[in-house]
Amino acid sequence: MCNGTLQTLLSRVQSADDLLINQDEQPLLLDAGPDATGMEPKGSVRLLGYYTAQKSNGPRRGLVMTIHGWEGCSHSSYNLVVGSALVRAGYDVLRLNLRDHGPSHGLNRGLFYVTLLDEVAAATRQVAALAGDVPFFLLGASLGGNFVLRLALRHATDPIPGLAGLLAVNPVVDPSRSSDLLDSHAWIRYYFRRRWLASLRTKQRMFPENYDFSPVEKIPTIRGITEWMLAHYSPYADVESYFADYAVPPARLNDLTVPLTIVTAADDPIIPADDFANLPSHPLLTAHVLPTGGHVGYTDLFPLRHFLAPIALDILQEFQSRNA
Repeated sequence: MCNGTLQTLLSRVQSADDLLINQDEQPLLLDAGPDATGMEPKGSVRLLGYYTAQKSNGPRRGLVMTIHGWEGCSHSSYNLVVGSALVRAGYDVLRLNLRDHGPSHGLNRGLFYVTLLDEVAAATRQVAALAGDVPFFLLGASLGGNFVLRLALRHATDPIPGLAGLLAVNPVVDPSRSSDLLDSHAWIRYYFRRRWLASLRTKQRMFPENYDFSPVEKIPTIRGITEWMLAHYSPYADVESYFADYAVPPARLNDLTVPLTIVTAADDPIIPADDFANLPSHPLLTAHVLPTGGHVGYTDLFPLRHFLAPIALDILQEFQSRNA
């Protein structure tokens, strides 16, 4: 097993210290604005988040909103590990669930698509208002990292109040390439396919009059399921036009107006490091390609230690210093 695959597996190992974020968490329903899917013409999209206040003895250092990866959720391992470190260090944390992730399938009739950036931006502005007089930060992993990149670019024309910096961890920048790489790794394909099918079954159970996903049970690949879903329940003509709609070509990052840091790993099995080889030189953009870490893994085995949390804390401190 390659080191990147092992790193990715180890990310799911937790300790009791990593559950601090769950103590006193408060679920929040966020009004995410009009529904772009057309399934809720008379109501707003609702997104679910979990808020945890800082647990240090000192003052509030800021509010961090986290965005999980595809088929992850507010309570995914990396969210618990990093979130617990953040509240321990004095940050309030809001862990957002994207549509149809976590326990949110019944909140909206329409399906999740990665291109639904407007609703995530609307929810983000609501969360930013909770920061008050402390800085607001965004942290996203994998597909959540892709949302963070697009929110960073959107900030130029649709500013997020109080936004002081964004951290994208192993962000998807070339969805077509990453989809093929995901399918090429049998255990990774099995993991995501199993989780996606479970999510679709839940959605169908909630809205049986709208959905019948039974044909996808026989489709073996993620790309194949994506193609079927787009053909039956979306306006997209094909999978490549869908992927192109949320891809982030490196040159687009020339338009940054807010500090953005990218952290990724050279041994990530589904987000190749060379996706970041042509990032522009920009005073607000920093990129760290670590030699190891897998896909949002960043774990030492002997002794067991997650090192994404201290990396995130250092980067947040850099954002603070930049804005001082």
